[in-house]
Amino acid sequence: MWVRQADLDVGAETLPIPSRIVSNEEFIPPPQTPEQKEYESRLLALSDQAAKQQGLSRRDFLRTGSGMAAALFALNQVFGPCYNVDAAEIQNQDAFTEKWPKNQFIFDVQTHHVDVSRKWYETPEGKATSGFFRLLRPQAKDLQGSLELLNRVHYVKEIFGDSDTVMAIISGVPTRDWTRNPLPPDQMAGTRDYVNGLAGSQRVLSHGLLRPNLGKPELEEMERQVKKLNISAWKCYTGADLGERSWFLDDAKVAYPFWEKTLKLGVRNVCVHKGLPLGFFNERACTPFDLEQAARDFPQINFIVYHSGYRGTGLLARGTGNAVVDPKVQDPQEIPWISDIFRILRRNPKMRNIYFELGSTFQQLSMSNPVRCLHMLGQMLQTAGADHILWGTDCIWGGSPQSQIERLRRLTMTDELMNKFKYPALTDAIKNQIFGLNAARLWNVNVKANRNAIKTDRLTQIRDELRQQPLPSNTQYGWLWVDDNHEPSVPIGAVQP
Repeated sequence: MWVRQADLDVGAETLPIPSRIVSNEEFIPPPQTPEQKEYESRLLALSDQAAKQQGLSRRDFLRTGSGMAAALFALNQVFGPCYNVDAAEIQNQDAFTEKWPKNQFIFDVQTHHVDVSRKWYETPEGKATSGFFRLLRPQAKDLQGSLELLNRVHYVKEIFGDSDTVMAIISGVPTRDWTRNPLPPDQMAGTRDYVNGLAGSQRVLSHGLLRPNLGKPELEEMERQVKKLNISAWKCYTGADLGERSWFLDDAKVAYPFWEKTLKLGVRNVCVHKGLPLGFFNERACTPFDLEQAARDFPQINFIVYHSGYRGTGLLARGTGNAVVDPKVQDPQEIPWISDIFRILRRNPKMRNIYFELGSTFQQLSMSNPVRCLHMLGQMLQTAGADHILWGTDCIWGGSPQSQIERLRRLTMTDELMNKFKYPALTDAIKNQIFGLNAARLWNVNVKANRNAIKTDRLTQIRDELRQQPLPSNTQYGWLWVDDNHEPSVPIGAVQP
């Protein structure tokens, strides 16, 4: 049966770094691997001892900085020295907080929330979409309550209050009709203006939503979004059918008129969902093969590949239409669909307009297989460079992004990987580029001026007030499939990951 992650957390300790990949029930999440089970066991054992020494319950200990240190330490025990953490940080809360980078510019280029000011969810089409959001916050009493937990106010709290994020881009998903869209472009721009007005400084930029498979009328719509809404980049989904055929970036008839119009309108950043077919996107259209020709033909456009093109696990890796069959390659460096982009870049060493965005992909790999995560980042650095990787989290769908921030801060390239594969070290300078400096360059953000404004703005005051409150819950939102013994498993007849 399906069980809410939040329900499993009741009466038990929630972990600072999850030990399971959760689902919105639109795909079957993969069961715990032996390594994830071992990590969970080691973390609870470490926490039990440290909590007693600090006079805390284990539940409360896991919500502290030392609890995060214990999680990183346990992952190292299972996967090797992937995270920079030492035993003293588990025993001493001050030892952990002293390592936090000061004045770090964290710019999250993929964030989401739901608009509840309109009745989009009462339309026949909207009811299906609203079911997705009901499953993301199932602890609420009803649909309206679930949507309220995903609204603009919770967006501000979880992004800017509960994490060290200082800037973000609000994003959305496409629909054919904006009236049944959970966050259409006008509302995305409204969130940008609301947050920036609340803060008294520039904190949020807004995507526009682009749908080339809707044809010529979309050319007028994109002009409206640029001139009226002042959007900062396009977000597009090649795998979204929208009642028409899915499309490809390199289709000269369907896509190229929109890239030409994009340049005329002065927009340079095109953010495209690649990978993660999620069970409802056209699988073939989610592959990254169309990047190569489009990037060649439009070198002035930055093609920012959301999710880095990662195919995903379980039914995250399945979509509609003809299935894509990947060759079975026994190679630790092969990461489905991301490696296809690496091959594109190796064939085109002068190509500089393809960027990797880490949303959802870093979350999954850094907690379930940090060695594979290091292979991914190492190859990104080798093929694209440290200046072509962007930080994104896909929050607030799964909760606050703070756990992901802590993981990247502490992630370290192992000596074994550097020696064998010649990956560069993950230095603080490289992490600062990934966390925000790269995005600031692409979106023409003056980092020094923004830092100075942010230090004293209203959102910083709100964050500091929130941090005087009780410790965070660590709750991860989503669903798990469990058997009668409450062990996560894959139900009979489901597609195996």
